Amino acid sequence: MQKFSTLRSIPAYLPIVNIDTDMIIPKQFLKTIKRTGLGKNLFFEMRYDDDGKEINDFILNKNPFNNSKILIAGKNFGCGSSREHAPWALLDFGITCVISTSFADIFHNNCFKNGILPITLDDEKIKELSEYTNRKEEIFVDLNDEKIVYGNNKVKFKIDPFKKKCLLEGLDDIALSLKKSEKIENFEKDLKSKKPWIFND
Repeated sequence: MQKFSTLRSIPAYLPIVNIDTDMIIPKQFLKTIKRTGLGKNLFFEMRYDDDGKEINDFILNKNPFNNSKILIAGKNFGCGSSREHAPWALLDFGITCVISTSFADIFHNNCFKNGILPITLDDEKIKELSEYTNRKEEIFVDLNDEKIVYGNNKVKFKIDPFKKKCLLEGLDDIALSLKKSEKIENFEKDLKSKKPWIFND
């Protein structure tokens, strides 16, 4: 996956609480196992009318927010089912950072596995950052220093050190396993010498 270090973008503000994964990417789009192509269906039922036309008032259909890389959302973002298609859809749309007062646990973990940085802040800071949506001004996210810079202000956030390392180095579950390939090979060789009968080759 792509490494995450710093990010600068005009944030899109979606002040809705309890946005579940079915709202992020509805069930009819879960047939694919590809991580691409889902962005056009992100927030499908909020973005399009019954005829499939874009709803002009929806934030991600407006310029410049249709190019936002940062989404500010209401509390308990990503609740509901555990579908990994939800972070896939966000990422395919171009969103690589989500800021909220709270996240559902499974969605929160899935973000890190797919290169998205979820940041938890209190209501007051969310309100301050949302003003940059109204003003259409950029904010700056620095993962290494764990801070967001907006105007002359900055706010610190906390990230689990291991998850931070994975984002900075672009390590998903597969990449983490491959980093241990030498140890795995040595284990297999040792096991094969001690218990050759369990190997069919």
